[in-house]
Amino acid sequence: MENSYISRTSGIRGKDKIGYAMGDLASCLVFGLTQSVLNKYYTDVLEVSVLSVMVMTIIARIWDAVNDPIWGRIIDGAKKYPDGRYRHWIKVFSVPTALAAVLMFADVRGLPAGGRVAWIYFSYILFGMLYTCINIPYGSLAQVITSDDKERSSLSVFRSIGSTFGAMPAMVLASVCYVTLADGRKEMSFNRVFIGACVIAALSIVTYFLCYAWSKERVDTEPAPREKGQTAKVIKTLLRSRPFMAVSIASMLFLAAQMFGQGYNSYLFHHYFNKPGLTMLPTVFQYLPVAVVMFFATKLGNRYGRREVCSLGILLAAVFYIALFVLALFGITPVWMYLAACLMSGIGTAFIFLLVWVLATDAIDYNKVTYGLNDEATSYAFYSFMRKLGTTVATILINVPLLRIGYSGSELRTEGLSEAALRSMYNFSVMIPAVLFLLVYLTLRFMYPLSKARVEELQVKKEAMLRAQSGK
Repeated sequence: MENSYISRTSGIRGKDKIGYAMGDLASCLVFGLTQSVLNKYYTDVLEVSVLSVMVMTIIARIWDAVNDPIWGRIIDGAKKYPDGRYRHWIKVFSVPTALAAVLMFADVRGLPAGGRVAWIYFSYILFGMLYTCINIPYGSLAQVITSDDKERSSLSVFRSIGSTFGAMPAMVLASVCYVTLADGRKEMSFNRVFIGACVIAALSIVTYFLCYAWSKERVDTEPAPREKGQTAKVIKTLLRSRPFMAVSIASMLFLAAQMFGQGYNSYLFHHYFNKPGLTMLPTVFQYLPVAVVMFFATKLGNRYGRREVCSLGILLAAVFYIALFVLALFGITPVWMYLAACLMSGIGTAFIFLLVWVLATDAIDYNKVTYGLNDEATSYAFYSFMRKLGTTVATILINVPLLRIGYSGSELRTEGLSEAALRSMYNFSVMIPAVLFLLVYLTLRFMYPLSKARVEELQVKKEAMLRAQSGK
């Protein structure tokens, strides 16, 4: 309807889409460093044990369980600034977040072992806190750029395109950060990693400011009331919201699978395939289908249902990884076949990769209509925390296999591994994504209730609610 509230708070243009994409491009520039480079930098350059790295991520997530909801409440209750409720914070925290990303790669090699561990704990947790400060308002921005679910679907696609380009520099760095020693061995270079991290962080500042400049808040929202116990009330509501919990769990599992691949491949290609220069190719091959699927993901999602196309695609991805495991039982593990399976599975994961953000906004809309929950930032803070749990799961799944084969950083050489250890390394690389993708499928198919028909009903109810609130 031309006179509907939704139509009056919609009408995004190409500039809005590109601006919104710039935000996740910026976030993934610095976040990609933690997933593609940081784990191996800790174990090989700083010579920190894999157990210490796992404990660090667990402590960071425990702190996030406190920090994320608090920051969400601060954003929800903050006054409206002239440059917007959410855009304002992107401007404020872009530079501090980039600087914190560089601090994680500071040269602390001269410190004793305890000092190096203390530094990585401090710098990693600091980065996580600042990343939360900018990521929560950025994630909430989609709610106020447009109130139309189809336009939000388009924003989800552009956000995912931005994250694809944002993740690439860190993947490139993970492949080119090695130097060849006198005896022919390849070793991760501190100088290359640090310079690469500085360049990537600087690029993130530029793209954050492009997001700030090119986005527009069309939906006028009021600060949430600062009531005692409101945070606990919101979280309790989120926990009983089936759509919200389902998409949060699915996002956590999917991100765990993505981050596991990006982090584990640096070890797999270094030691199993003995081709560290190809480390970035599996992730690149998984992202390549996005370049094609992005042109029709929104149309297919609108026509057949976003839940439907995402669940079918993720099931397809799981099948290809299961196929790799079966072929490995017969000793068939050539690197070209592994890369081909990454490409084919990327076709399936492209749909949830592109549409997962609109699945989340649909769930937030459901909470507004069903429970009267207007605390977008707190909702997104909880959702963001669940995704961070996915990175912790990924870190554990990367390091547990390394512990099993006795990995000790740069001292480990391919020739020092038994055939059984190498086979174990490969089997983990294919079975962990297969299991995680199957769990995502089951979550979307049987737990997430917002089918195509339910989303259409939700939009009708949302229009009535918005009209009543606006008095027009």
